[in-house]
Amino acid sequence: MSIKTQLTTDKAAMSLSVLCVAHCFFAPSFIILSSAFASFAVDNEFVHKFILFVAVPISTYALYTGYKNHKDISFIPTGVLGLIALVTAVLLGESTLGEFGEKGLTLIGSIFVAYAHLKNHQACKNLNCDTCHD
Repeated sequence: MSIKTQLTTDKAAMSLSVLCVAHCFFAPSFIILSSAFASFAVDNEFVHKFILFVAVPISTYALYTGYKNHKDISFIPTGVLGLIALVTAVLLGESTLGEFGEKGLTLIGSIFVAYAHLKNHQACKNLNCDTCHD
């Protein structure tokens, strides 16, 4: 497994975390503002589940590979906690958590996941070897 692949998956996982937050907080405004122009509606729950379906495997892979490459486990609990928060937010949803609870849990989970991948990415970049730098 190349370290460059791990760096790429960390970047992808951080981007997906930002996408989760952007969708959660800005999609309702976009839908309201574009309702006169859009004749179709995207199922909000489908988008949540799709992002999660893509994010969890990429994030898990990147965190595991990062640990395998540089033997630093310090970021793993933060990443796992973030993923658990994201999965919980999607599974319980607004009907159980309320709008504030769902958005809050999504925001916290996304921040934790992004932070874990940032630390994983930094640990990899700080290695003193030629094979881990782009």
